[in-house]
Parts: sequence; C-alpha cells; structure tokens
Amino acid sequence: MHHLLLSLATTPTPLPTPTLREGISEDQVTPGLLGFIMTAFFVVATALLIVDMVRRIRRVRYRAQVEEDRMAAAAAADVAAADAQDGLESTPRQSDGDGNGIAPGQSRPQD
Repeated sequence: MHHLLLSLATTPTPLPTPTLREGISEDQVTPGLLGFIMTAFFVVATALLIVDMVRRIRRVRYRAQVEEDRMAAAAAADVAAADAQDGLESTPRQSDGDGNGIAPGQSRPQD
C-alpha cells in the first residue's frame, strides 16, 4: 500500500497542450477589452460606494455625539435649575404676624 502511494505521488502528470482546441478562438476564452472595461467600472464604482458609506457613517457618529453632548448639557442645566429651585425653597421665611411667610429681603405687601 505504501509503495502504491509513493508511486502515485512521484509519477509525472502529462502536461496540457499549449494550443487551443479545435473550433475555439482566443477571443472566446479571454475577457478582452470589454471585460477589462467592465471590471474597471465595477472596481471604481465599489471604491466610490465605500468612500460614500464611510462618509455617511462618520456623519451619523458625529451627529450622535453632538446629540449626546446636547442632552448632557440639558440634563446639567435641569439639575442646576432644580438645585436653584431647592435653594429658594429651603430659605427660611419670617412670619409677618398674620401667619404669612416672608422670604428674607422681601417687604410685607401693603393692604
């Protein structure tokens, strides 16, 4: 068995003939000028599509980043406004004698 595998591995194979078969011309087996032009067109079109896709993806990422920054700024402004509102509500009020509270720095309304 080993001898058979060794002989199959070392036996030379016949070389193909360098000429075409009868009835076939060289134009039928090569792409020619039209094939080259079509291949070049598809390569250029694919390259342009890839460049456009990368540009669009960058634009989407940039817009998402800007939107995220805007949302963070709005949230920070809401927190600051809530803190300011809590600061106003937590200031001690003085009584004007009628049971109405008056914040410091305010005058008593005239009747």
